[in-house]
Formats: sequence, C-alpha cells, structure tokens
Amino acid sequence: MLVRVMRRLGEVVVVAPNSPQSGMGHAITIGSSLRLDPSTIFPGIEAYECSGTPADCVKLAKHMVLKDRQPDLVVSGINHGSNSSVNVLYSGTMSAAIEAAIEGLPAIGFSLCDYGHQADFSHTEEWVEHITRQALENGIPVGTALNVNFPKKQEQPIAGAKLCRQARAKWAEEFDVRLDPHKRPYYWLIGNFVNEDQGEDTDEYALSQNYISIVPCQFDLTALHGLTQMNEQWQLSLDGAEPKAKVATKKATSPQPAQLAKSTPAAKKAAKK
Repeated sequence: MLVRVMRRLGEVVVVAPNSPQSGMGHAITIGSSLRLDPSTIFPGIEAYECSGTPADCVKLAKHMVLKDRQPDLVVSGINHGSNSSVNVLYSGTMSAAIEAAIEGLPAIGFSLCDYGHQADFSHTEEWVEHITRQALENGIPVGTALNVNFPKKQEQPIAGAKLCRQARAKWAEEFDVRLDPHKRPYYWLIGNFVNEDQGEDTDEYALSQNYISIVPCQFDLTALHGLTQMNEQWQLSLDGAEPKAKVATKKATSPQPAQLAKSTPAAKKAAKK
C-alpha cells in the first residue's frame, strides 16, 4: 500500500530488506557481504531487495542506487505493530527513517498499532497520503524523522492526527524458560508494555483516543539535563585543582546536516521496510 500511495505523488524507488526485520533496531552490516538485487515485485517501479537491515537499505539507496539522484523524501513502513514510545529504539522501520535523517534527508516512518495476523491497514491509506503531502509541501525540520503511528482500526473513523511527544513508557521484561529436545534450557522473551506517563500530549494518549500520533525524532541522544546536572556536581580534574567541568548547554543544537534538499512535488521513496 505504501508504494501505491507514493506512486500517486511522484517517482518511486524502492530499496527494501528481503526478509523480516522486526526488532532489528539500527543495526548495520559490517562483518559480512551485502547483496542488492533488482526486484520485479512492483511492476513498472524501480525496486531492489537487500540482504541487509533497514539501515543498510537506506545507506545503499543513498550511496549506490541514488548516488546521482537526490530523493525528496524517504518513507519506511508500514510496520505491522506499534513503534510508539520506547519501541522507536528497537524499530527497524524507524531506524531506516532515522538513518535517512543522518544522511540529511527528510524521512517518515509509518506504523500500525496492530499485531494481529489479520491486521487491517485500509484506514491508513488516505492519512499516509495526507501526511506525506504535508511533508513534501511544508518540509520536515533538518535532521528530523517523523514517527507516525496509526491506531488499530475501530468501528469509528480515525479522529484525526496530533503532533506529540514520546511517552515515557517501557516493557516490563520477562523470560519464559523452555527446554529443547535435548533438555537444554533456552529463553523466550515475553512481557508487558507499561505506560505510567499520563500526559495528554504523548503518543500513547493520542493513540488511545483513536488519533494518529506524529512524533518528531532526532538522532542526537545527548541528555541536556544530564549535562547541566553533571556540570554542577562533577569534578573532572584528577588533583581537584581545576574548577568543575564546564559544558556549554545553553541553546544546544544537534549536530545536523547543513541543509536538506528542497522538497518538490515529487516523492522518491528511497527506503521501504
């Protein structure tokens, strides 16, 4: 469906993994070869299947497939499952989008908060097109990738879309201990998602109200509040003679690419998961 929508907006190039990549995060391939083969899965569209990770796909798309062309937008998804809150850190879908942001390209990762085998994606199509048009016409901030999550399809239509912050939630991890045929133990990750963030400005709250959540994400992971606190409390001199560490924290900015390519009415899809 994502390819179909992008095709309505402009020229499309697809570079996608050739196998499932759920939970892959931002892994890249550095100790083995990468394969990039032409694909005919989308008739009439330039497409390639990659043996690597979602982040690998973006790197190959940018530096090999599109080395003489600059994509106007990178889109990734639609992921079959939620990438809201802390899930963004584990997500191959969002890592593709964030890799694009690192490369200086505007990017969006789309996900549907439904893990069911018969998940219905039909209610997302018009919104994918609308959000993508907004990105092309109005731009995405430099060094930013949008994390877009759709609520599971309900009887009532989607209530709308909201710009949100990421909820402070996490997985309460558990491991189920099992035995293989040789009676050796192995472990199966299970657990529950716990959201104790009651803020009504979060992605989790928006999704619970049948809204689409849109969270602008960046690749600079600096904890500025940590810099401020440590600057006041830590003594970094071995002999204690020097004043405490001084770190410039006011109006700090992320180390971002100098300038994004100007958006045009064409959407070139450089990566798809």
